[in-house]
Amino acid sequence: MPAVEATTPTIRKTALNAVHRRMGAKMVEFNGWDMPVEYPSAGGIIAEHNAVRSGVGIFDVSHMGDIRLAGSDALAAVQHISMNDASRLAIGQAQYSALLYPQGSFVDDVIVHRLGEDDYLLVINAGTREKDFNWVRDNTRQFHCKVENLSDDFTQIAIQGPKGVNLLQKLTDADLSAVKFYWVTRGTVCGLKNILIARTGYTAEDGFEIYVPAEEATSAMVWNKVLEAGKELGVVPCGLGARNTLRLEGKLPLYGHEISDTINVWEAGLDRFCKMEKSEFIGRDALEKAKAGGLQRTLVGLEMVERGIARDGYKVLDESGREIGYVTSGSFAPFLKKNIALAYVPTQFSAVGSTVKVEIRGQGVRAQVVPTPFYKRPKKA
Repeated sequence: MPAVEATTPTIRKTALNAVHRRMGAKMVEFNGWDMPVEYPSAGGIIAEHNAVRSGVGIFDVSHMGDIRLAGSDALAAVQHISMNDASRLAIGQAQYSALLYPQGSFVDDVIVHRLGEDDYLLVINAGTREKDFNWVRDNTRQFHCKVENLSDDFTQIAIQGPKGVNLLQKLTDADLSAVKFYWVTRGTVCGLKNILIARTGYTAEDGFEIYVPAEEATSAMVWNKVLEAGKELGVVPCGLGARNTLRLEGKLPLYGHEISDTINVWEAGLDRFCKMEKSEFIGRDALEKAKAGGLQRTLVGLEMVERGIARDGYKVLDESGREIGYVTSGSFAPFLKKNIALAYVPTQFSAVGSTVKVEIRGQGVRAQVVPTPFYKRPKKA
């Protein structure tokens, strides 16, 4: 028999990969992508995190996926596959939502943008791009709408932080003051016309995400102009490390951690985005039954009382040392200067002030259930 050659999965690269490497970024494999985790020249994760909280940072988020649904039945299709109510969206508005399996657990969480009368863009996670596209296509075949995978068409750059609006306004003719949070517009950016500009993000801060053509030269030109224009504002390039600690402080879920195909909407605490009053959608019947049956576990915020960091996957214990749950995400929180975590525990342990333990290197380390999100951005005066 002929020898069978082992094939190594190809690591994918964004159009900005060479730029990150020239800047000395520390690169890691993330969901099949070669991505910057931090920029030592910018001071690393803690400095990047705090720059976003107090000033402005920029991220390459081109590994995220984009699915467009357009046509006369586009709204009906989006309503069928997602749990939020897209009929509430005005043209130019966006909403957080999720795609659900029939059992009420998560295919993925998404941001739905209404770009036109019958034109919707779903922004999806990097690690689930192909799965999500196939699922959307397969579950919208009965509708008159075109489903396109635009994931490789864009370089997506996130400009995040309270000074993000000041930075981006220097580079665009769009009036950003007229764009509310979770709204989108189009404008010329760095000389490129008709660029989609969304006032969204994954950092628990104000900020924007811009979608530019995915050619390497064009992407590098925009990235470098953003950095140049932001010098006087103290802009720093940021990697996945700071993106993770920022979203954790804001209790923003990550697929495979706080949400997955084994976790339902009620357990994840995302019921405010699930509009049960709208017409049928995939997962609705299962969610009704789950609600009637009562919640067995729920996602809580933990703050470590004793010294130690609760890492992803660590066991959560009761006072007697019995295993009762697990940590979904945990880290030192650079802005809050605390060790925090999100964890699934039985509902009887979910009240704020409840004490549990996290098993760290074989020892039960005390933690307390605290209100979430851990961080809320200050309201403007």
